[in-house]
Amino acid sequence: MLPENLTAVVARNESWTGASATEPYEAGWAKEAIIFVRALKVPKGPLPKARIEISADGMHWCLEGSEFDLPAEKDAVTFQRVSHFGNFLRVATTLPDGAEITVLVTLHLKA
Repeated sequence: MLPENLTAVVARNESWTGASATEPYEAGWAKEAIIFVRALKVPKGPLPKARIEISADGMHWCLEGSEFDLPAEKDAVTFQRVSHFGNFLRVATTLPDGAEITVLVTLHLKA
């Protein structure tokens, strides 16, 4: 039997400033995920780490515990692997004043 795989674009050409997050994605069927973040423009200012958040309902969020660097230059890509995440996933970050990053974020899920 072939494993189920899915790629979902959860943020496309979004400019993140301040408190920012992707759209929630329902992925309870998957056993593992890899989240890729690509900078579509040159980022401005100091970049914090991105964090993975999980939710039972897609509205109330908990920290999953994983953090990873945001891409530091145009077309750079960063990623984070996640497993045991329940039903909903998203990527979130809080950028300091004056910082901005335009992102493409994709989830790659496998059953």
